[in-house]
Amino acid sequence: MCGRYSITTNVEALRRLYGFRGAPNLQPRFNLAPTQPAPAIRLNAAGERELSMLRWGLIPAWAPDRSIGNRMINARAETLAEKPSFRAALQDRRCLVLADGFYEWQKQGPKKQPYFITLADGAPFAMAGLWDRWTDRGTRETIESFTIITTAASPDLTGIHDRMPALFDSRGQEAWLAAADLAAAQALLKPFPGPVSALPVSTFVNDPKNDSPACLAPDRLMPSRFKT
Repeated sequence: MCGRYSITTNVEALRRLYGFRGAPNLQPRFNLAPTQPAPAIRLNAAGERELSMLRWGLIPAWAPDRSIGNRMINARAETLAEKPSFRAALQDRRCLVLADGFYEWQKQGPKKQPYFITLADGAPFAMAGLWDRWTDRGTRETIESFTIITTAASPDLTGIHDRMPALFDSRGQEAWLAAADLAAAQALLKPFPGPVSALPVSTFVNDPKNDSPACLAPDRLMPSRFKT
């Protein structure tokens, strides 16, 4: 799964990489948590990429209240087309969730060790996402929200966790946003083949209120895992 991640790359560097319109005031996030706003790329009516701030935790348009979003921060790639909460979004509400690292917790007896996982070269990356628009029937407040799609973990990470976000290279990003049907979109969701770095970090990151570079401080009592 993916329950926390970081996006600290500045917006202009992201624009050069992903070619989007829009310029929200992005602040560095070292420990982005569910229910918080996060940057995601969608296609607008003209087929252009736009960067929007969406709430993490998908609230389907049909939901009676927003609380369902707290349980829908991730969606399994293997069952997207079977789930009413995700099937319609898979058809025409796909997005790219921008990040430069994510956290996973490895069970170690009664404790869990957090790891900060990045691409081996430290570059930002895009995670596969779905979004939806929900309107409160009483107040008429509208919330746009998203979920992160997960796949089986890549071989580099299976010793830490059995799931990971679905990550894309540049070709996969374009195909994900533009895929014409459910089967074509779902076929893109595979374990990431590239090398990753997994650095054990302090349990400071466990508290979602902590959102500073200290979240990335290495736990020097634990060996890192790095593939080249």
